[in-house]
Parts: sequence; structure tokens; C-alpha cells
Amino acid sequence: MNRKIVLSFLIFSGLFVNLFSQSSDKKIFKDKYIQDQLIKVTNWQLQHPKHDPRDWTNAAFYAGVFAAWQTTNDQSIYDALINIGNSVDWQPYKRWYHADDIAVCQTYIDLYRIEKKPEMLKPTLDTIQIYISRPYPTSGKIDIIKYWWCDALFMAPPSLVKLGITTGDQRFLEANDTYYKECYDLLFDKEEHLFARDLNYILKPDGSGLKEANGQKIFWSRGNGWVMAGLARILQEFPQNYHNRPFYVNLFKEMAARIASLQQSDGLWRASLLDPASYPGGEVSGSAFFCYALAWGINNGLLDRKTYLPAVRKAWIGLNKCVNEEGRVGWVQPIGADPRKNFDADSWEVYGTGAFLLAGSEVIKLKK
Repeated sequence: MNRKIVLSFLIFSGLFVNLFSQSSDKKIFKDKYIQDQLIKVTNWQLQHPKHDPRDWTNAAFYAGVFAAWQTTNDQSIYDALINIGNSVDWQPYKRWYHADDIAVCQTYIDLYRIEKKPEMLKPTLDTIQIYISRPYPTSGKIDIIKYWWCDALFMAPPSLVKLGITTGDQRFLEANDTYYKECYDLLFDKEEHLFARDLNYILKPDGSGLKEANGQKIFWSRGNGWVMAGLARILQEFPQNYHNRPFYVNLFKEMAARIASLQQSDGLWRASLLDPASYPGGEVSGSAFFCYALAWGINNGLLDRKTYLPAVRKAWIGLNKCVNEEGRVGWVQPIGADPRKNFDADSWEVYGTGAFLLAGSEVIKLKK
């Protein structure tokens, strides 16, 4: 075949693929596509349950399911959440003192606000009253405060803040402010503008401690994703005149700028934020929480649209490539406490699904 013909064919093929890709990318921002995707992903996960219904993993999933219902108005999704709550008598999980075990209360409160049934709120109210009135039973090692790991900033703060706003009891907001600032003082790195997962990942004064292969500090993508998503969820609750709101707003903006700068070319973030080369392949749970938080920030006027919209669009495109035809969200790092490489297209977890649903619920609002 003539070289000119071959070259022309290759150029045409490249243009065709590029145009097809652009057309496909545009499709995933259409309202109907997003709504259909949220329904499909929700239904797949509901049909593949995992863990105790009250576990923190499912708490993150339910947060996404509630957002998916708000976005789609699909009655079957709402009914599924009500049925889950009824099946466990609206009880938190086993430990009254642990942030993970009151994470599910976020969705209980959201549903109570609609149904207004006291039995839906009472177990949450009883447990969180104990939570704020009794000291945390620490071992005195790394768990020296109530929110001693950064994931806790997604688990407990939305439950406390939602309860305080719902009941009008300021004690819950004040307690959360105290616990949150303790965690901030302990784990937030003011040079990197990111949270260490826990005290195990704070370098000693002499510079020794756990580091990545490239010598950088270890900052876990999902851990910081938990923080960013949690910030969005409590800022959504706080009145504009809440006296401590500026602290959370400033932290949200500071982290957003850093997170956006660490996004990779495929639109996703790696399991380790400062050593992406050692962790090939995007990690969906952290990436979806970032997408959700950045989109929420744009939609609520906290982040500049022109600056952050490209990052959100890239993230949503990348995330949708990780959902299979059945609606299973893959490329999710399994349960852990630090960056790992133990995941692939077949790796799924309920919190990854929840993060994807939260992201879609905000992406659909962007043009409005």
C-alpha cells in the first residue's frame, strides 16, 4: 500500500478515535446519563451487599445512595434505605465511643428529616449523647484523641453536625468543633496542606519515620478524600453565620488547591498522593471523594469555577471508565490504613460505590 495512503489512513483513524472519544466524554455529563448511571450503580451495589448494614463501609455507601435518590427521585432507592434502617431498628453500630460506628447515623438523620418518626432518631440521639459526655477510652499510643485518624473526619462530624442542626442542640456542634480541631492540630501538615492518616505517618523531629519510595511523606489518597468529603458534608449543614464556619471553609479551600495540583493525567489520583509513580493506576475511592468535594465547592461558591471545573470534568471522565456494564465500580483499594497497590478493575468496595454516587450527585449540578 502506498505510504501516503497509509499515512492518510492513520491520521483519519486518529481523528475518528479522538472525535468519538470527545463525543463519548460529552455524553457522560448529560443529566440522563448521570441519572441512569447513578441508578445502575446503586442497584448493582444493593444487589451485592457486604459487611454489617451499620458498618462504616456501608455508612459511606448510604451517604451516596441518599444523594443518588435526591438526584434521581427513584422511589425504589429511597425505599431501600428505609428498609435497611428498619431492619436494624435505626441503631448505630456496636461501639458508642468510636467515630466509625456512628457514621451510619448521617443517613438515619437525613431520613428522619423527611419521615419525622421519633424512633428513627432516638438511637442516634442516645448514642451521640453518650459519645460527647464520656471520655474516649484510649490506649495512650496513637489513639490519644477521639478523632485520632483522619478517616474519622468523614465518619463522625457529619453525624454530630446534622444532629445539632436537626435538634437545635448546640452541644453537638461545639463538641465536634473541639474534636475536629484536636485532629487538625495533630495530623494536618501545614507545609503539604494534607492530613497524615494517623500518628504513625508523622515524621519525627529528626526527619525519621515512614516515607514513600521517593522519600516523600506518606499521604493517603482515600484518607484525604474522607476529609474533603466530610468537610463538604458539614459545610452543607452549617448556617452561614455559624461562628466556627470560617475555620472549615479555609481548610476546605486550602486542601482543594493542593488536591487539584496532585491530579494525574487520566483524571484520577493515585493511592499515594506524593509518590504517584510508585502506584500506577488511579484509585477510585479517593478520586471519587475528591471529585465530589471539588464539584460541591464549585456548586456552593467556595471554589472558583474556571480554576476547578477542568479538574472535576477530568475526574468524572476517569471515574466512569472504572464502572463496568453491570454498574460495578472497580479500581477501589480494599479496606486499609495506608496506600497500597492491591487493587485492579475487579476490586470493589461499598465505600467506593458511595463515593462515586456522591460525585455524580454534584457533577450533575455543575451547569446549573
